[in-house]
Amino acid sequence: MYGLVDCNNFFVSCERIFNPSLRNRPVVVLSNNDGCAVALSNEAKALGIKRGNPFFEIRSLCEANNVAVFSGNHRLYGDISSRVMATISELVPEIEVYSVDEAFLNLNGIGPDELPGFNRELVRRIRRNVGVPVSLGVAHTKTLAKIGARFAKKFPGYRSVCAVDTEQKRRKALSLTPVGDVWGVGRRLNRRFAQVGIDTALDLADRPSTDIERLLNVTGQRTWRELNGEACISMEYTEKTKKQLCCSRSFGEMTTDIERLSEAIAAFSSILGRKLREQKICAVSLSVFLHTNAFRQDLQQYFNSAAYSLDEPTSDTMRITEAAVSALRRVYRREYYYKKAGILITETVPESNIQQSLFSTPADRERRRKLMSVVDFINAGSCARDTVHVARYTPVTSCMRQEHISRNYSTQLKDIIQIY
Repeated sequence: MYGLVDCNNFFVSCERIFNPSLRNRPVVVLSNNDGCAVALSNEAKALGIKRGNPFFEIRSLCEANNVAVFSGNHRLYGDISSRVMATISELVPEIEVYSVDEAFLNLNGIGPDELPGFNRELVRRIRRNVGVPVSLGVAHTKTLAKIGARFAKKFPGYRSVCAVDTEQKRRKALSLTPVGDVWGVGRRLNRRFAQVGIDTALDLADRPSTDIERLLNVTGQRTWRELNGEACISMEYTEKTKKQLCCSRSFGEMTTDIERLSEAIAAFSSILGRKLREQKICAVSLSVFLHTNAFRQDLQQYFNSAAYSLDEPTSDTMRITEAAVSALRRVYRREYYYKKAGILITETVPESNIQQSLFSTPADRERRRKLMSVVDFINAGSCARDTVHVARYTPVTSCMRQEHISRNYSTQLKDIIQIY
């Protein structure tokens, strides 16, 4: 059996943990630079607010209905996510962290008589330890577990747990699930299904294999088999090594200042360097790109990027910063107002498979490796991220518009709740 734990309205739930006054009140969490709504409480959805609505369009509605509005505090959300996953791991040794608010569980070691009680205890333990409400779907395949979690979240009668563990339950669940809501079915595939009369997940599951082979590729055929109760998507216990990494941000205010752009690029380099070291990979090449604001047609438009090949693959933040700033200076033009910048690591290799440069020495490589290791150790154990950083660095959030940001209750010592 597989399970899927899905945190309910995760960003909103994180804000409510430390602010009980938000319970039963409409809450909206905004995207970077307070651009649009990305997370909504059920009360906010009832007002007609939809995910993706630009904030300037719903601002008056929020003010008229006492809606609590927050800028996305992803540092807080990431910490709460790690606590949820740690709590799950205490009860289920084999989990696959699928996203910041979802995790698949391998429940094969739990007997059928014990499973219902275990499921309730898991949901209760997460709510007690972390304060986040979750929904749990249980089934014989991961795809059916996703459908079960959707029902557990949508219908209170399930009390946060929906087990799709019999043939009758499977067919009923599939008949009530639009095919577009099936895990792995995107918009393009949904349109194709509509053309051939497949409206529900059950319509898809009941199609003969000959039709499925004609309609779908190997991935789609795998989804069809999963809907029919055949487990063919295995658990992934280790994160896949990424071939490319990207870090970019839109600025709260447009800028023409190359020094400000350089500081942002240094911040992106710091983030990417840390990710490379965590995954034990090194960057072979990178590119830096700049955007003007496409919505300001009254201003000159400009987009450009520059590639940079490193002399030797590296995860050293200082070398990545040096390369990225050099690439930035090649694409920068003084006359434009820039809205967005970013770095794309275009090729990576495992750190154990580095083609060494003719001009580098083992002693120099070891010295830099130890330096980055110490920097990571200090930053991981400190209350402020990037306590040690390159001199050019400026926090990414300093260039973003976050007028409604909440406190970092669980990661910043100065933001912890005080009781008098």
